[in-house]
Amino acid sequence: MAGKLDGKRVAIVATDGFEQSELTEPRRALEAAGARTEIVSLRAGKIRGWKSREWGDAFDVDKTVGQANPDDYDALVLPGGVMNPDKLRMDADAVSFVRRFFDDRKPVGAICHGPWTLIDAGVVKGRQMTSYPSLRQDLINAGARWTDAEVVTDKGLVTSRRPDDLPAFNAKLVEEIAEGVHAHADAD
Repeated sequence: MAGKLDGKRVAIVATDGFEQSELTEPRRALEAAGARTEIVSLRAGKIRGWKSREWGDAFDVDKTVGQANPDDYDALVLPGGVMNPDKLRMDADAVSFVRRFFDDRKPVGAICHGPWTLIDAGVVKGRQMTSYPSLRQDLINAGARWTDAEVVTDKGLVTSRRPDDLPAFNAKLVEEIAEGVHAHADAD
């Protein structure tokens, strides 16, 4: 996988309460494949992960969603955790930032509760997706076709259910980013 993503830049959008492994493991896989990753968040400084049943480590924020420009990135990753996407989807700048990746047909990966933000961005209608099981009905209500699978790919959108699915998620994410532009154009 080394070198497969040389020259690619990937935004990882997260805020306090992200599931730590769902940020660190995709980041490690992307960087091992040659990509440069940046953490984009709601505020500058540091954000804290959620690890098991308690707060995890603090991570430096590279840019805020107000500073970051989607044009500067080749792909987007949305880690899960319950608190993280619940905060992101309530922030108009974060939702707009996420939507731009679909408008520009760039690869997007979302795991666990990460698809919540995609619902608010208005990009799930008609898409085959998976997520943490508790989001099933939310995604169906937003027009997605939900399935219980380790990893699901639909026109550059890669989704997975939980941390146990990270090996499959990471492999598919690298593959989709290597392919580049996708047919997101039919997203609402």
